[in-house]
Amino acid sequence: MAADGDPESEVFEITDFTTASEWERFISRVEEVLNDWKLIGSGVGKPLEKGELTSGSWEEHTQEINFADFRFIITHHCLKQESAESQSRDEQEEDAYPLAMQDLLCMNNDFPPRAHCLVRWFGVREFLVISPGANCEAVVSESKCNLLLSSVSIALANTGCQVPLLVQIQQKWRKVYAGECQGPGVRTDFEMVHLRKAPGQYTHLSGLLDVFKNKIGCPLTPLPPISISIRFTFVLQDGQQCSWPQQPPDFDALLAGEVGGVEFGKLPFGACEDPISELHLATTWPNLTEGIVVDNDVYSDLDPLQAPHWSVRVRKADNPQCLLENSDISQALSKLTEPAAVPIHKLSVSSMVHSARKRIRRNRRAEESPINNDVLNSILLYLFPDAALDKADSSEVRSTQEPARDSEDYHLYNQLKSAPSDSLTSRLALCVCVVNFHHGGVRAVAHLWQEFVLEMRYRWENNCLIYGLAGGAPDLRCCLLHQKLQMLNCCIERKRARDDGRKSGASDRSRLGPESAGPAEVSPGKSWDSWSDSEEEFFECLSDTEEMKDTESEKKPGSKSRAEGRLQPHGKLTLLKSPEPLYIPVTQEPAPMTEDLLEEQSEVLAKLGTSAEGAHLRARMQSACLLSDMESFKAANPGCCLEDFVRWYSPRDYVEEEEVDEAGQTVVRGDLSARMKIPGNMWVEAWETAKATPARRQKRLFDDTKEAEKVLHYLSQQKPSDLTRHLMPCVLHAALLKIKEEEATEDIASVRKALQQVTAHASKLLRHPNPDFKKLEDVIVQMSAVEAVIACSRSLKAKFGIAGGQREDDTDELQRFVSCLLEEPEVSVVGAGRGPAGSIIHKLFVSSQRAALLAPMEDEAGRSGGTDDRKAVPDFPPPAGREVLLRTCVPRPAPYSKALPQRLFCVLTRDEFRLAGAFSSDTCFF
Repeated sequence: MAADGDPESEVFEITDFTTASEWERFISRVEEVLNDWKLIGSGVGKPLEKGELTSGSWEEHTQEINFADFRFIITHHCLKQESAESQSRDEQEEDAYPLAMQDLLCMNNDFPPRAHCLVRWFGVREFLVISPGANCEAVVSESKCNLLLSSVSIALANTGCQVPLLVQIQQKWRKVYAGECQGPGVRTDFEMVHLRKAPGQYTHLSGLLDVFKNKIGCPLTPLPPISISIRFTFVLQDGQQCSWPQQPPDFDALLAGEVGGVEFGKLPFGACEDPISELHLATTWPNLTEGIVVDNDVYSDLDPLQAPHWSVRVRKADNPQCLLENSDISQALSKLTEPAAVPIHKLSVSSMVHSARKRIRRNRRAEESPINNDVLNSILLYLFPDAALDKADSSEVRSTQEPARDSEDYHLYNQLKSAPSDSLTSRLALCVCVVNFHHGGVRAVAHLWQEFVLEMRYRWENNCLIYGLAGGAPDLRCCLLHQKLQMLNCCIERKRARDDGRKSGASDRSRLGPESAGPAEVSPGKSWDSWSDSEEEFFECLSDTEEMKDTESEKKPGSKSRAEGRLQPHGKLTLLKSPEPLYIPVTQEPAPMTEDLLEEQSEVLAKLGTSAEGAHLRARMQSACLLSDMESFKAANPGCCLEDFVRWYSPRDYVEEEEVDEAGQTVVRGDLSARMKIPGNMWVEAWETAKATPARRQKRLFDDTKEAEKVLHYLSQQKPSDLTRHLMPCVLHAALLKIKEEEATEDIASVRKALQQVTAHASKLLRHPNPDFKKLEDVIVQMSAVEAVIACSRSLKAKFGIAGGQREDDTDELQRFVSCLLEEPEVSVVGAGRGPAGSIIHKLFVSSQRAALLAPMEDEAGRSGGTDDRKAVPDFPPPAGREVLLRTCVPRPAPYSKALPQRLFCVLTRDEFRLAGAFSSDTCFF
């Protein structure tokens, strides 16, 4: 301090008390959020309906706020309700209780099966929570807790907000909250007690009533009645008393010991273990009064069989092992052969393949093959059943027909771009799944694929049609592998037609007659290629025979000079420049194309550019089939003109008009359309360059030998990863059909809806040439979930005696009960313990108790000779959880205060003791 004699050096310190502290800024920020969310003033709402807290939809808003450098998250939870228009804010009473205080006494939503923990404990429809942000330490110290609660109280008082505001304190896993709700002249404090073990004196109703009475401290005598609701929850974990409804392994089959009936052509289905891990039975005594029920440390009236209300919920096993899910080849093969590919981690098949490769590497011998010969022969016989027939019969085996257009399978393989369900491609996909999962993984798949390609080459070289493929050109709606196999089949058909034509020509060489080249040899609509082509690129190798036929044909009375390759008369048209009828020629069939060839062709045409020369060259390349047909037409109709060809080939381009001639007669005259008269028209140029050459003498449009070798080379170059990508649509298709087949017997609404969503999702992804396998993982996960639901349905039906028809009288009611268990979080049991479902549940618990308790007791009984031990076994185990809800309305804190709602929710489990209380007090008269 400066000396008294030096006034100039004295410093005056001024403390500015108007500067906001961090605490005040935090309170201000909370108030801003409340204002932004329009939570100021009293709320309007109608009384809660029964079960509305569970069935209704909830809204949630979140905002981040800071206290100095400590981050908090404030969240608003609100039940969406129709606004109460009839009662506006102006019409409300000024001293009306907040909605939260009204909800404390509502009995329509006790023990909601699915709700926020605060909704379950306090029964409120709207509340705010302030919790520490992520990666922030919990609010543990008492001083910090009190500081937060003071902030909440000030913010609510300043804004007039009547929504409960709670703060999460202590460690997050404990779910401990404290807060308050303020109204006009009233306040409700939300408090909580959380212990690991319940004190001995508070493990029953009488002790909890003492806690509640002491807390509210009501000075009135006698005390107003206390409403009591009690729920005990019993858990059934051992549900194996009934037989598991999974098909047992067939030890006499080829795949001996495989659960689920695994065989070629069928995907396994179902769970290897019970997908229902626990069955929870909740017995409820609603709205009791203190004098009606006795529950203390000596005696209890709470017998589960006498409870007026039963409800059941099932707990499903986490990721149950399902057979269909594990059979999926997925991306596992690609993962092993292409490290850069995106793996699908969630499929257990990937780990299976990894372990299989380790086992194969460890036991590998130079002379052994990945697939056993017996298994391989069975697979090949399944893929090619015609191989078991005689050669004479196998040559006549026709391809499978396409499914009917109105069938579900037809539309499904179109959507998924896979293949018909009974086609060779689909059967190959199923075999790859089985081989990959049961017979050695990737090496076995590669072995199978090698044998498959060798079989394709054998069939090509020996003119054996491929079984299981629809005839005709490749179906572009199917996957590329299926198109390639269809292309190979087309090549075999053309080759067989040539060989048959050559043989028939050689046998008829000595007895050729005028009828041999007539139209009767070829059925209407058939082209020459389908029955008589040469085996080389051109058709002259049978020229001697054909010349002899043509000579005899020309000698036929009335035949036109040099007319060749006629199929049949048109029937209606004659040539414009002669009275001869117009003949339909025998033409070459257009070359079949797969989608990759079409794409390659389009790329070549696009590279020609947009110049005049490029456009002309592009038109010439595209008119090869047109030129061939023109040459065939000229050979069949000597003396014809372009107009004759257009009238047959493209009738729309020949325009006919009625005219009046010089004699006054109405005649019909025709002419080419305007587009045919454009200078440089490709049709005109092609007609001028076309020679009168029948189809049998033309250069082949489709070289089946070349195309077949291209297909076989393509197949031989495919790696297991490529094969996986080709077959994935077929595997998904087969899995969907399997799920639909299994669901048809279960009739589960949620499964049908899920199947529609999965199909739509898969068809959208598989529409692209290279689908994203990471996104296909979601489809596989959804299908696995559907499989688990069906397995749960069968497990429940087995437990409740529906599957075997043991309870025919109550089947409909039990069926509805099981369906509700699959769809809803908790289902009420009609008739409680005396109903059909309740009696079955009771028996399940009794069987479980006897199985658990009588086994150790039988040993003692054998030694002591006791026979009454069975009577000592209780029907139910000790409750896994006990919940008690106490409510009353008493004046607090003084006798002359308003009578306000008080509520205490008690939870007692083996590892937890929780008291959640909402205690209201009068802030005007205290």
